[in-house]
Amino acid sequence: MQREITDVPVVRTPIRLGQFLKLANLVQDGVEAKIRIQHGEVQVNGVQETRRGRQLGIDDVIEMNGLACRVIVQQE
Repeated sequence: MQREITDVPVVRTPIRLGQFLKLANLVQDGVEAKIRIQHGEVQVNGVQETRRGRQLGIDDVIEMNGLACRVIVQQE
């Protein structure tokens, strides 16, 4: 079964993983983002990521808590 992926528009790339998690409303703040990333709860393109500063680009897919979000460019 294909997982539903939510597109999250960003103003520019690259964007750091911690910032993206906040923008996508997957976490409340940077502290929560740091904790969840360090505990291995976040995947980028299907691979566990433990670096909060990981640079994300267009079409990267971030998964956490069964939710998936894709980085897209914000339309003007």
